Amino acid sequence: MSYLNYGVDQALVDRVKAKMKNPLVKDRVKAEINGLTKFHLQDSATVGRLVSRLSAILGEHLNERQRSGIIRFVLDQKIDPNNTFHLIRLWGMFR
Repeated sequence: MSYLNYGVDQALVDRVKAKMKNPLVKDRVKAEINGLTKFHLQDSATVGRLVSRLSAILGEHLNERQRSGIIRFVLDQKIDPNNTFHLIRLWGMFR
């Protein structure tokens, strides 16, 4: 399902993708998500803290609608960061 259905703006996704091309920002984000498991990504409180930390790293101010949409999107995707198929599916959504 598309992230657009969750109220995540295309402009926000484009800005984040552009910022992730900066190697320093990319390394900070990778360090933040290192060690996450499927169980972390199914806990709304953990995902909420992660969204807040990542938005601060990226310098993006999220309103409550955007933040809750991103959290719902992550929870509904049932992402397993150790499953290559899940990562390929996500990559396809955001390329």
